[in-house]
Amino acid sequence: MAAENRELASRARRIYQQFLAEYGEPEWKPSRSGFEQLIQTILSANTTDRNSGVAFQTLKDRFDSDWDAVRTAPLDEIKDAIRVAGMYNQKAPHIVQTLEILFREEGCYSLEHLREMEPADAQTYLQRFPGVGHKTASIVLLFSYGMAAFPVDTHVQRVTQRLGMSGRRASAEKIKAVWEEMLPADTYFSLHVNMIRHGRTVCTARTPRCANCVMQDDCDYYARLGEWDDAPPG
Repeated sequence: MAAENRELASRARRIYQQFLAEYGEPEWKPSRSGFEQLIQTILSANTTDRNSGVAFQTLKDRFDSDWDAVRTAPLDEIKDAIRVAGMYNQKAPHIVQTLEILFREEGCYSLEHLREMEPADAQTYLQRFPGVGHKTASIVLLFSYGMAAFPVDTHVQRVTQRLGMSGRRASAEKIKAVWEEMLPADTYFSLHVNMIRHGRTVCTARTPRCANCVMQDDCDYYARLGEWDDAPPG
């Protein structure tokens, strides 16, 4: 590892430890199967966790948790069930197509076969499904299977950019690669969850609370207050 990368890795470890000291160690406790996590994550695009959760539960209740019934139902019925999550004209077909792929290839609605795959292969596999990008795939792998994948949402992207661990306009894919390269896999869950907490409560998009931030000593944004001509994306 080049000297610059060694310094970046050391800084990444400090950031991880500082967030751990501030927010604690979150408990990894899967609340649903990988398949159900996939469906809910498809529903979560461009909406709140609450709305996607309501949509997911309504979909299950409407069809008595019978995914065969969802797969073969009229599309308008599915759209109506998930309406609260928004973008239902896109999400409903994506859900049906996902069910059709799993039924055709596995004969059931399960992703348990991912346990036998390497993380990179599992990531590629999941991204074949409609509407599933790197973030959705990484969420399923990390939250349901504890696999080495680092999801990057808008909070993680913003905090990473401001800390200076990536370029100010770095893509989510680039940021995912940075953290996965710089830190061991057993840190991913804690860092992901704690960065989201930090982004929601301190490093907010419009008015970051820099005066109350524990990351001042390792934050490029704080060191250059007044020099950023506009807020980074997110």
